[in-house]
Amino acid sequence: RPPPRRPATDLSRRPASALPPDSRPPRPFVMARNEEKSHSMLNRYLRGKAEERGETLAERRPHLATLVDDLPTAQKWRRDVLTHLGRAVAEIQNPGLGEPKLRDLNDHINKLLRTKRHWDRRVRDLGGPDTSNAGSRVVDADGGEALVAGKGYFYFGAAKELPGVKRMAEKARRERE
Repeated sequence: RPPPRRPATDLSRRPASALPPDSRPPRPFVMARNEEKSHSMLNRYLRGKAEERGETLAERRPHLATLVDDLPTAQKWRRDVLTHLGRAVAEIQNPGLGEPKLRDLNDHINKLLRTKRHWDRRVRDLGGPDTSNAGSRVVDADGGEALVAGKGYFYFGAAKELPGVKRMAEKARRERE
C-alpha cells in the first residue's frame, strides 16, 4: 500500500529558504577558527594575566636558522630540535605503528636531522662550539646503525623492516660484496 500523502501545508517539504524565518531549522554548530578563538575574552584575559606576571607565551622556532643573531638563542633552538629528534627516534622503534605512520615518522626524523645541521652550522658561525660531528655514525635509540638510502636519507627503527627498505638494503649489501 502506498504511504499516505502529506498535505501541501506540511513545512518539512518546502525548501528552507521558503520557510518563514522563525520556523527555519537551526544552523549546524561550526567551530571558530584558531585566530577567532585567540581573540576570545578568556584568552585575552589569560594573556593579560601572563604579561602581568612577566611570563611570555611559548615561542615558535624560527623557520630559518640565519634569522637568529645571538649564540644562546641558537643553542636553545638546537636543543629544541634535539629534543624533538629524540622523541621521534624513540617513537619509531614501535613496529606496531603501521607502514604509513612509520614512513611519515621516518620522513619527519630526516627533516629534523636536516634542521639540526642548519642549527649546528649557525651555532658554529656565531662563535659557539663545532657540534656537527662530521663523520660520526647515525644510530637508533637501541644503538643499531641507521640504514643509509641515497645521500643523507636514513631509515630508523621499525622503518628499517619495511618491505621496500629491506629489498633496498639487501641490494646495497650485495653490491658491496
